[in-house]
Amino acid sequence: MSKQVRIGVIGVGNMGSGHVIWLLEGKIKGATCTAIADLDATKLAKWPNLKHFTDARALIRSGEVDAVVIATPHFDHTTLGIDALEQGLHVMVEKPLSVHKADCERLIAAYKKRPKKSQLFAAMFNQRTDPKYIKLRKLIQSGELGEIRRVNWIITDWYRTQAYYNSGGWRATWKGEGGGVLSNQCPHNLDLMQWLFGMPVKVRGHIGIGKWHDVEVEDSVTAYLEYANGATGVFITTTGEFPGTNRLEVTGDRGKAITEHGKLTFVRTTQSVREHCMTTQVVWSSPETWNIDIPVNGSGDQHVGILNNFADAIANGTPLIAEAVDGINAVELGNAMVLSSLADKTLSLPLDTKFVEKEYKKLVASSKYEAKAAKVAKAPKAKGGDFSSSFAK
Repeated sequence: MSKQVRIGVIGVGNMGSGHVIWLLEGKIKGATCTAIADLDATKLAKWPNLKHFTDARALIRSGEVDAVVIATPHFDHTTLGIDALEQGLHVMVEKPLSVHKADCERLIAAYKKRPKKSQLFAAMFNQRTDPKYIKLRKLIQSGELGEIRRVNWIITDWYRTQAYYNSGGWRATWKGEGGGVLSNQCPHNLDLMQWLFGMPVKVRGHIGIGKWHDVEVEDSVTAYLEYANGATGVFITTTGEFPGTNRLEVTGDRGKAITEHGKLTFVRTTQSVREHCMTTQVVWSSPETWNIDIPVNGSGDQHVGILNNFADAIANGTPLIAEAVDGINAVELGNAMVLSSLADKTLSLPLDTKFVEKEYKKLVASSKYEAKAAKVAKAPKAKGGDFSSSFAK
């Protein structure tokens, strides 16, 4: 390998452009961008000193890169990820890992069969670098919070306009994007849900298809979760609410933790709530509590931090912050919320892979992606432009 890790970025729309800029500005230690790929050659022209490819497969086989960052629309994550892994490259995939569980399993299978066992497979779950979530996880894993009893996350500060959805033909279509708020905005939150609390055993979703926008996918979600130990959870999100809320509340047998407005607070009971409940002889009583403001500074290194970790892992063997194989859990949670709502019933996890793929194929078949793409192509560009970039065949 060269002295610096040579990274190619596939898809230089909104997020992909960010990756290129961070690499070229030297924000990623020990790594640089040497090649970029996009179907739209005009997007490549912004970086004349890099190798340009309008075929991602050509970049993968070019010999110009040691690793790739895949920042294309979601269905392409699977095909391009598999190709890059089979060609011996290190791979980082933007969120979500894939559209549905079956594609995740294909991608993970390619990783497990990779030709070089030293190859790394990472995912852009940048919110794992946020101090409030890191410290909340420590509270849980250390036992300070006790056994989890209830989780509520209201995450409705993902507001998006109709102009946003009109900015790309692939956006908010089953065939182009594979879903709505659960596939685009909330993979971060779904990843944190499984990272913090593990996977539920049952999901009952209630989604709104085009509830607040002219779209064919979900833009509103309320889901009920059940965990193996009897704990329950509620997950609420939308792109149609403003001003929104981002409040995660977790109760355990030793108190309650809340993240909101960039803060982490912990109301700790001095004894087990269960123990107090079953042993006290005082009718009207409750455990003593301590109110603790846990210090958190900023929101972490986010995308730059994950990229730095990826480069460091390639060069020095540092453990990955976000291994891509974990990404199947966030995808399965989102799939369960959508499919539960469409079937109007509670689903048990793990989901049957064949069932998931069959149902998503139906959604793709119902999509009006081509009509929307043609309409967007003819329409004047909205302010902010078309951030899409696809290598779908």
